[in-house]
Amino acid sequence: MADGLRVQQGGSGEPLLVLLHGLGATGDVWNAWRPLLARRWPGGWVAPDLPGHGGSPPLAAYTFDGFAAAVADIIPLGAHVVVLGHSLGGVVGLALAGGGFPVRAGAVIGLGIKVAWTDEDLQRAQAVARRPPAWFTAREDGAARYLRVSGLAGLMRADDPAVDAGLREQEGRWRLAMDANAFAVGAPDMPRLLARSQAPVTLARGEHDPMNTDEQLTRLGVPAVTLPGLGHNAHVENPELSIALLSRQRR
Repeated sequence: MADGLRVQQGGSGEPLLVLLHGLGATGDVWNAWRPLLARRWPGGWVAPDLPGHGGSPPLAAYTFDGFAAAVADIIPLGAHVVVLGHSLGGVVGLALAGGGFPVRAGAVIGLGIKVAWTDEDLQRAQAVARRPPAWFTAREDGAARYLRVSGLAGLMRADDPAVDAGLREQEGRWRLAMDANAFAVGAPDMPRLLARSQAPVTLARGEHDPMNTDEQLTRLGVPAVTLPGLGHNAHVENPELSIALLSRQRR
């Protein structure tokens, strides 16, 4: 794939659904959506590993536009696109629709985006970015670390094949596939991203997501949806409920 991104895909035709995972995860978080998309999505879909995640190479420096540029390279020129991104992926979707890339986005849905950041949040993220990779002698320990970092602990089993995409094995030891420097991407300028977007934007969150609030989303002045009973990784917790976010974008 362009720029070496690892990409999973299915379906055919338009609109092309671009599914973007959150920080620390991989495109495999959308695996449970495959049968739902086969029945309920009229076009094709792609689910890349973002740069520095899973099987995709790192960036020299991480910015939201840098992530978006890599994703833009895997989208066919002129394709009618709908973007559904989780957390980091939602911000990348907004950047993708900002007019700086040859992408014809018809809609962007940002799920679980953290829109309010404190200095402490940013300092913590920078500290994580500076840590050297941890190596584990047992895959199960590496898997447990991956599930914690990606926020998927309790939502995905350690022996799930999807976890393998988030790990690297070398000489009998395991580490995360993710480039920790991606944590240094910083906080998104949501008002600016929303103002630049050339596509309608919907922001969504799980009712119990600790990363944001209903008030924070509605204050941004775009349509906001709350998915009842779900948390930050709503798309993994309940694909059937989360995929309803696409119901208005099927034309």
